[in-house]
Amino acid sequence: MTAALRNYHERMQRVLDHIDRHLDDDLELDGLSGIAAFSKFHFHRQFTATFGLSVHRYVRLARLKRASYRLAYRDNDRVTDIAMDSGYTAPDAFARAFRQRFGQSPSSFRKSPDWEPWLAAFGPLDNARSKLMQKILTPNDVTIRNVPPTPVAIMQHRGDPAMLGATIQRFIAWRTAAGLHPRTNPTFNVWRSERRPASPADYSVDLCVGTDRPIEAKGEEIKAGEIRGGRCAVLRVIGNTDNLEPAALYLYRDWLPESGEEARDFPIYCQRLSFFPEVAEHEAVAELFLPLK
Repeated sequence: MTAALRNYHERMQRVLDHIDRHLDDDLELDGLSGIAAFSKFHFHRQFTATFGLSVHRYVRLARLKRASYRLAYRDNDRVTDIAMDSGYTAPDAFARAFRQRFGQSPSSFRKSPDWEPWLAAFGPLDNARSKLMQKILTPNDVTIRNVPPTPVAIMQHRGDPAMLGATIQRFIAWRTAAGLHPRTNPTFNVWRSERRPASPADYSVDLCVGTDRPIEAKGEEIKAGEIRGGRCAVLRVIGNTDNLEPAALYLYRDWLPESGEEARDFPIYCQRLSFFPEVAEHEAVAELFLPLK
């Protein structure tokens, strides 16, 4: 990549970061073009050419994504507040836009989300973000740590990854009722299959929360387990933590063969350190752990 192209991408990245941080504010073309230091007369065409969707559509999808997360995972957030924070002057307008995009009203989505239309709706947004967020990883990004064992409570997801959102919703509700807040009890995902196995039925991931307290299932299928201690290669990912596959591929394909290390008999896993929508999406942080002998 030439220096000029890199500079162009950095200017566009500033715009995406600004949108992430200011979803509650007016995001007009004049202001966004100034963030990138581009001409206001051409910026909207430059943005569309770069990302494949207009500024207006990008902002609308970003707001709806945050709104859908709050509806599904934040029971205490009122629908009216979510609507206003999404740039709508009335809940009815928000409900119409939400139904048009997802085929459900906000209240219906909160009670029982239909995750497949939800995933499809954000394809253009995720594609747009990925165009500038492909970080080139190097061995300097990987550290080796001696990790202590961590007792955890586990909720398993087995089956179609399109339904993972429903399991996450139940996991958050359970850990909230159990008083296991992310600030005091760490959150882990342990992958026991590929991200896209040949058969969706073979997809397997454990949702875990660190705790040494006796497990109260509260009607859910919860079991006690442990994140094993030992040496691990650790790779920190900032932003786009919905998809950690590129980072995992780097560890397996590039770092591991060149390091002379050998993988230990425990699955690759991550610890989620900060979460969207508590932080802007590009500020979410996860650490990926590859257990080593």
